[in-house]
Amino acid sequence: MRRGVLSLLVLVLACGDEGEAAKDWDLGGGRELHVDGDVVELRLDDRATFALAGGAVARTYDETPSGPLGIWSFRRSNVVEQPMAAGTSAAEGDRVTVAYAGEGVAGELTVEADGPERTRFRLALTEGDADSLAIGIRCDEAGSFHGFGEQYDATEHRGERFDLFVNEQGIGRDGPVRDVQGDEHTTYFPMPYYLDGRGFGVLVETDRRTLVDVCATDPGLAWLEVTAGAPLEWVVFHGPTPLDVVRQLGDVVGRPAPLPDWAFGTWIGAQGGQEDVLAEMDALEAAEIPVAALWVQDWTGIRMNFDGGFGVQYRWAADDELYPDLAGMIADLHGRDVRFLGYANPFVDPGLPDHHAEMAAMGLLMETPAGEPYVFGAPNGQASHPDLTDPEARAYVVGALRAMVSTYGMDGWMQDFGEWTPLDAVLDDGTDPAEYHQRFVIEWQRMAREALDAERPDGDYAFFGRSGWTGVQEVAQIHWVGDQEADFLPSDGLPTVVPAMLSLGLAGQYNVTHDIAGFSGGPSTKELFLRWTELGAFTPIMRTHEGADKLENWSWEKDAETTAHFRRFARIHGALFDTFRRLADEAQADSAPIVRHLMLVFPEDRATWDVHDQYMLGEELLVAPVLTEGATTRSVYLPEGPWVHLFTGETFTGPATVTVDAPIGTPAVFGRTDRDDLRAIE
Repeated sequence: MRRGVLSLLVLVLACGDEGEAAKDWDLGGGRELHVDGDVVELRLDDRATFALAGGAVARTYDETPSGPLGIWSFRRSNVVEQPMAAGTSAAEGDRVTVAYAGEGVAGELTVEADGPERTRFRLALTEGDADSLAIGIRCDEAGSFHGFGEQYDATEHRGERFDLFVNEQGIGRDGPVRDVQGDEHTTYFPMPYYLDGRGFGVLVETDRRTLVDVCATDPGLAWLEVTAGAPLEWVVFHGPTPLDVVRQLGDVVGRPAPLPDWAFGTWIGAQGGQEDVLAEMDALEAAEIPVAALWVQDWTGIRMNFDGGFGVQYRWAADDELYPDLAGMIADLHGRDVRFLGYANPFVDPGLPDHHAEMAAMGLLMETPAGEPYVFGAPNGQASHPDLTDPEARAYVVGALRAMVSTYGMDGWMQDFGEWTPLDAVLDDGTDPAEYHQRFVIEWQRMAREALDAERPDGDYAFFGRSGWTGVQEVAQIHWVGDQEADFLPSDGLPTVVPAMLSLGLAGQYNVTHDIAGFSGGPSTKELFLRWTELGAFTPIMRTHEGADKLENWSWEKDAETTAHFRRFARIHGALFDTFRRLADEAQADSAPIVRHLMLVFPEDRATWDVHDQYMLGEELLVAPVLTEGATTRSVYLPEGPWVHLFTGETFTGPATVTVDAPIGTPAVFGRTDRDDLRAIE
């Protein structure tokens, strides 16, 4: 798809059937399909929406994957492209078919209603073979391409080309070696879905790697390519508003589990063993910082990372030396009305005595083509993965996760990783491993959900994952936006958090959080911690992380000014409980994000469509965090209406772009009405 698209378009148009006049077909329910050559346009109540153009392409090729660090690249050779142009159309009832044909290849597009709020498209080959199918989509200047899962550079992606494949994000996203550092589109949670600001959305229904060319090669055409010769299927959500599209998406992919009240409190990351964790809890209480939960990632033991940072042992059992009475410690925290969250990931370490040998003997691990347990390079050196297509392996994993609750009393955990499954593994049920790579992240989240639902059927738990794909929404609860660098860099630091939260919301995941103040690299500075804390206060789940360089990173207790700042904003976060609770409850029915793109609230204001560094909390609060090192002012776009700066009391009138003073401690947060209660908090 990345080569020869302009010449391909000429071939496609040359193959078209010039003899058939334009036709309009009634699909029922106020929808009409307009077919005119290669243009196949869906009209909804006389409103122009999604339109195909440029024909389709069947491709055959040889492809070699590479993913030594969970960052996957694919190299093609022997590529044969077979363009197909749209030809005659016909209807049978409310179903329309459009013939596609080219040299040695042919296909059929079917279009039909899929309920009252969406329309289904399906392109299947009727002649010839292919390793992938691609379809051309008209790029209207009046429209947009928001979404594609969790993205970190922006929310609108016109003019970009990238793959949608579950990846590690890389370290920095800006280096010359993609396999180590990633790029602007390597992401834990991609999704073949976009939302047009005019009020419709498109979801490609596939578990295969999808390639997108968003009006980049040709400003008039976007291409969606799915790496499978099977039929290419997608649904168009009708809207008519962007917020309606998000709801309609949620009706298809599902909605995350509800959150308990305590989840909207402040979570503190603590490590170092039982004595250190309890000492930090004592210090938090002495500092009068409200704490809802401690989350302790090193309960399984400490492992040093390759770069010298602190990691954890990969197992689902406690380190009895670090935590000699973990159950007793958790009971003590519960007595203080503080919850305890742990950590889990799917790596099974052959160097530890806990799980690998037993699971290998039971045949519960993914296997190599030679029938041996698959051991691959992992952050700890080497590891395997459970074969979650095997019911016995699923039961083993769920049992281990349930024991974290039943044995120790945990209230949830970080459900980390999921992106490293090898693409040539042999799976118990015979599933294609390249396709299962995308689904594994869903099944890994499902393991936590099943374990916690079984142990806490009243829903009194919280877990947060990082990886995702279409459908993870129905089994997930919270997603955090991954491992940012502990810096202000726009490639992978603090500035990437806002577009990541916004794009997760567009993808139907409305429970979001992030690491205050980053994870990788560092050490973090005092300024970074203070600014990240301000952002965290206006995020549904306010949560710190000590980071990989935990000894040098700045943290809440480093000096009196930092402690006072953190205490104040933790209290501000607590004062927003009613807002978070209401928005989370409403999202259970309509998927409306808590952290909301301005476009969802002001769809008629085109200036909001490209804003990805500020957001709405629901429809009442506008948050514009300072994301630039050293900045003491902030430029903010205010949509129509009166706006009150919540920390100065000054009133502004939109639509307007204003620059406001934003020294540390005075973030640029605005309300439709005043919130002097927040301003009064010390």
